[in-house]
Amino acid sequence: MFDSDFFRMALIAAPAILFSLTVHEFFHAYVAYRFGDSTAKDMGRLTLNPLAHLDLFGTLMMFLSQFRFGWAKPVPVNPYNLKNPRTADLWISAAGPLSNMGLGIIFGLLFRIAYAGDFGVPMPVLQFILIAVQINVSLAFFNLIPLFPLDGSHILRSLLPPEYGPKLDAFERFAPFVLILLIVVGGFWIILGPFVRFFVYMFAGIGI
Repeated sequence: MFDSDFFRMALIAAPAILFSLTVHEFFHAYVAYRFGDSTAKDMGRLTLNPLAHLDLFGTLMMFLSQFRFGWAKPVPVNPYNLKNPRTADLWISAAGPLSNMGLGIIFGLLFRIAYAGDFGVPMPVLQFILIAVQINVSLAFFNLIPLFPLDGSHILRSLLPPEYGPKLDAFERFAPFVLILLIVVGGFWIILGPFVRFFVYMFAGIGI
C-alpha cells in the first residue's frame, strides 16, 4: 500500500483533500449562520482557512482509505439560535455533502475540458483534478450515511416524524461503534464504491 506510487499520489491528493474538507465545513457554518446561528462564525469557523477545520485523524483516515472517505472538525451549531430548528438542521447538515457534489461537478467539467482539449495540461495536474472529483464524490456519499455523527444522521432525524426521536437517540449511542467497525473492515467502500464510481464517471467521463 505505502509504496512510491502511493506517496506520489498522496502529495497530489493532499491539496484536494484540504480544499474539499474546508469547503464542506465552510458551507455547514455558512448555512447555520443564514438560519440565525452565529456560533461557528464566532468561533472562527466561517472561513475558508483549512487550519480552522482540520481534524488530524479524519485527514489521516482519508489517506489510509486511499482517498475514499474522511472528515474534518464538526462545525458547532446551537439549535436554540435557529429560526426553525428541524428545517435548519436538515439544510445545515445537507450543505456539506451538497457542496462536495457541487465541487465534484466543477472538477469533473475541468477534467473533461483539460483531458479532451489540446492544452498540454501536465499529467500531475490531470491527476489532481481527477482525484479531486473522486474525493468530493466520496466525501458526499460517506457523510450521507445515517450513522451518528455523520451528516446523514442529522438529515434522517430531520426527515422522520419527531416521535422517532427516542429511538434515534438509543441508536445513536452505539452508532459510532458501527461506524468504526465499518471503517476498520472496509465495509464502506463495498457499500459506497458502486455509487462513487458511477458519479465519478458521470462527472469526469472516466472510470476509476
